[in-house]
Amino acid sequence: MASDTPRRPVHVYLSGLLFVVGILHFVAPKLFDGIVPPKLPGNPRTYTYGSGVAELGVATALAVPRTRRLGGWLAAGLFVGVFPANVQMAVDVVGNPKASGLFKAGVLARLPLQIPLVLGALRVARR
Repeated sequence: MASDTPRRPVHVYLSGLLFVVGILHFVAPKLFDGIVPPKLPGNPRTYTYGSGVAELGVATALAVPRTRRLGGWLAAGLFVGVFPANVQMAVDVVGNPKASGLFKAGVLARLPLQIPLVLGALRVARR
């Protein structure tokens, strides 16, 4: 049975996701400071704010038709670029005896979810 509800293009979801997460970098920066890999030089807050600005910029590029293809390429690069922070979060949570099994499973399940994000961004870039 076909749905009468029109499907939103993938760029709408990616832009929305990046916008919300970008704003969160400024509203709750401590959350993001904690997943900056410790081997990176400098202050974690700099990476938190820098990635928040990048996410907001890419969200905007995806939302604007004239820059949408570029936004797709930028989003794919951004998703790959922040992957080490996602891995750092997984390492920290899995190694934390106080973290619940459900939270650990969720953090680990989140890692492969980067693949459809990258693929969706590349789909936007190639249109």
